Amino acid sequence: MSTDVTAESPAPAPPGGSGAAGDGLLRPALEGMRRNMRQYGMLIALGLIVVLFAVWTDGDLLLPRNVSNLVLQNSYILILAIGMMLVIIAGHIDLSVGSLTAFVGSMAAVFMVRNDIPWPLAVVLCLLMGAVAGAAQGFLVAYGGMPSFIVTLAGMLIFRGLTEIFLEGQTLGPFPEGLQKVANGFLPEAGPETNYHNPTLLLGLALIAFVVFQEVRDRRRQQEFSLEVPPRNLFLLKLVALGAAVLTLTLLLASYKGAPIVLLVLGALLVGFGYVMRNAVIGRHIYAIGGNLPAAKLSGVKDRKVTFLVFLNMGMLAALAGLVFAARFNAASPKAGLNFELEAIAASFIGGASMSGGVGTVLGAIIGGLVLGVLNNGMNLVGIGTDWQQVIKGLVLLAAVGFDVWNKRKIGS
Repeated sequence: MSTDVTAESPAPAPPGGSGAAGDGLLRPALEGMRRNMRQYGMLIALGLIVVLFAVWTDGDLLLPRNVSNLVLQNSYILILAIGMMLVIIAGHIDLSVGSLTAFVGSMAAVFMVRNDIPWPLAVVLCLLMGAVAGAAQGFLVAYGGMPSFIVTLAGMLIFRGLTEIFLEGQTLGPFPEGLQKVANGFLPEAGPETNYHNPTLLLGLALIAFVVFQEVRDRRRQQEFSLEVPPRNLFLLKLVALGAAVLTLTLLLASYKGAPIVLLVLGALLVGFGYVMRNAVIGRHIYAIGGNLPAAKLSGVKDRKVTFLVFLNMGMLAALAGLVFAARFNAASPKAGLNFELEAIAASFIGGASMSGGVGTVLGAIIGGLVLGVLNNGMNLVGIGTDWQQVIKGLVLLAAVGFDVWNKRKIGS
């Protein structure tokens, strides 16, 4: 039997002295970048989209007033995207969130406008209604063995019909001023007279410190368990980019009216759910049942309970989004929430979720939602029609998923 000697012999070093030593220095960095391209790809894409529309609109995109409106206009989609990301990671889908958003908004109007229930109590009741709705669907999926697609499709029809029934086909409002401030208000000013909103500056600096601390701690933990980490230079570049992005956003908001209250709500959700998915047992179980359900069962994961809790959580977040949406527009409408479920699903997949489950991050859902939000806002500013806007957003979704598939194949090969 002959032996192919040429296949076993090392390749000759390239001319110029950049042989094994230079290749050994360069290859780990390239491999690290390729492995982490999924994590950083949409951040880079978001930055490029912002730069593109900033140039295209002669800077109007980055005007402080427009940045503040961008946060307010996309807050409810971002809230939904966080919950949807967890559902998709667990290997399911929820088509009912848009209709549930409208239903909760209609019930909020019935409570506050028709029956004069104090708005804090009405908010609690609405969140409980969302939790019950999500739990009912989660029970059918987890314990009834019904596909989530069918259960939530039925829920979409049921909640939309109930919205029409309770509102009697009419728009109902206005809402109490206290609830309106949650969706449209800003942090009050404090401190000495400056050209910026002082509390927003302090929050921004605190956020930068928290992000750096969290990233450094996560990297050290991964190294302690001998897990792969990005190259040091790439990690430092990531820290600088994140810090610059947070600082830029802080200065823009602080030069207008300050941080919107709903942005603080989003920040709390991002930090809370991010911690749960990274460090809590329930978060690891969500990844486990989405990544490999049979193996998760053999490992003792209570998959039915986890699935039930995921849908219950989605119902509560849909209720919160419904309250924010209704309060922002100061009225509950039968047509509210149309296509919100599609926006949330698109944000999740653009942000790195996998259709097979087991992959995704809460931060990725926020990034995906911001990509869609900046696209919508930028295309409106340059005068692109709604017909072409739908085409462009569809192409962006295809490109994001296609890039993910290509990246998986490259890593696998």
